[in-house]
Amino acid sequence: MISIALSKGRILDDTLPLIKAAGIVASEHPDDSRKLIIGTSRADVRLIIVRATDVPTYVQYGAADLGVAGGDVLAEHGGEGLYQPLDLGIARCRLMVAVRDGFDYEHAVRQGARLRVATKYLNTAREHFAAKGVHVDLIKLYGSMELAPLTGLADAIVDLVSTGSTLKANHLVAVEEITQISARLVVNQAAYKLKRAVIQSLLEAVAGAVRGV
Repeated sequence: MISIALSKGRILDDTLPLIKAAGIVASEHPDDSRKLIIGTSRADVRLIIVRATDVPTYVQYGAADLGVAGGDVLAEHGGEGLYQPLDLGIARCRLMVAVRDGFDYEHAVRQGARLRVATKYLNTAREHFAAKGVHVDLIKLYGSMELAPLTGLADAIVDLVSTGSTLKANHLVAVEEITQISARLVVNQAAYKLKRAVIQSLLEAVAGAVRGV
């Protein structure tokens, strides 16, 4: 049995057509089901529905053989115990530094100001600002990141930006790109060795779907 860890949301919506093109069709749509383990058109493949941030952990520890996770999640996880053979090119966005409109971020950085930065991407943010030599106090938040600069909780945020419309609606502006993000197919390293033939066949099928072959 091959288990594939997926999370609901945009990545799921973009992933289902890819795995369908690879010959794997969910027996029911995860959004319409309360089941956390869902069968597929292949008797030897099942889907496990988990939180986006948990996908790398399920794959790392072998509870799932494969999974689909955003580059942002993988960066925070560190990628330990994971083989990352394929960029799916879906769920594209950018990880950005954003501030409230009118805040002179460049001046603050030049002056060596210590900035308060709200984010759920603590590791990525820490590495980014350390590389720039910027002193920051990181504040971990899980949602409504845009509120932090507006309420004075933080000077800046580090968050995913797709269209920028949410920032604009809340009078924030993106001032720096940290990295571009897309979803990747990840594989448990031990599972790849033990089930190499089946997993390699799946990888090739998904890669063909990504290329539109």
